Amino acid sequence: MTILVTGATGNLGRLIIASLLEHGADPQSIVAGARDTAKAADLGVRVVRLDYTDPASVAAAVEGVETVVLVSGSEVGQRVAQHQAVIDAAKAAGVSKFVYTSAPKATTSDLVLAPEHKATEELIAAAGLPAVILRNNWYTENYAADLARAAETGVLTAGTGDGRVASASRKDFAEAAAVVALEDGHVGEVYELGGDVAWTYSDLASAFAEVAGREVVFVPVSFDDQLAALREAGLDEGTAGFVAALDAGIRGGALADSDGTLSRLIGRPTTPLVEGLRTLA
Repeated sequence: MTILVTGATGNLGRLIIASLLEHGADPQSIVAGARDTAKAADLGVRVVRLDYTDPASVAAAVEGVETVVLVSGSEVGQRVAQHQAVIDAAKAAGVSKFVYTSAPKATTSDLVLAPEHKATEELIAAAGLPAVILRNNWYTENYAADLARAAETGVLTAGTGDGRVASASRKDFAEAAAVVALEDGHVGEVYELGGDVAWTYSDLASAFAEVAGREVVFVPVSFDDQLAALREAGLDEGTAGFVAALDAGIRGGALADSDGTLSRLIGRPTTPLVEGLRTLA
């Protein structure tokens, strides 16, 4: 079975390939799709050029592949068109399994990131692909900048209120992608994946304190106050609104669910928050 991983030089793509190898996949059966193939030379697998904006490169990369793992693109606002190129190529190639890394409750969530994932899931369904949807919650690594700031200032400021986040380390989600790519029986499933523990930002501040070795206090702010502070910090209107909307989504519970599906898939507990943060310090 040949498995193509898109976005192979990104943080998640690299970990998926590493996890496939750890689970015993033949390196010759793994294809790393990358826009810049030179950056993928250290992955230990076959590398092909795959540029989401170049459909011909996508079609060539997918040719002869049985399983495609579409790691969602990172360019917000452009992802649907980019994903469409991979979906079209996978349909034309007749792949037997199509794995997509989506967002929590993508089809019903108010989270500002959800619409592009919802649109992608709809495109996958319309194409009739034999798919597995992995709705990944937040990566603990997303808090690297917040941790560094808190270590310096002793303060964590956010508009999340008492909202909870069921984060896990990126490696946990990568392992889930590897498992469903390699195992039979997952096609047709939509998995809501999150960490075993859903924590609040007060918990996050305590975790920051443990990792940084200093007191860290969580200071909640309103949507309007956060928006004003982000503007004052120099963010443009669109970026400031996006960040504030993310926090509002968390406050509303968009990332709170944790039912143990991720730990069941990978056969172990998900990485605890503090342990995941220690890799960032």
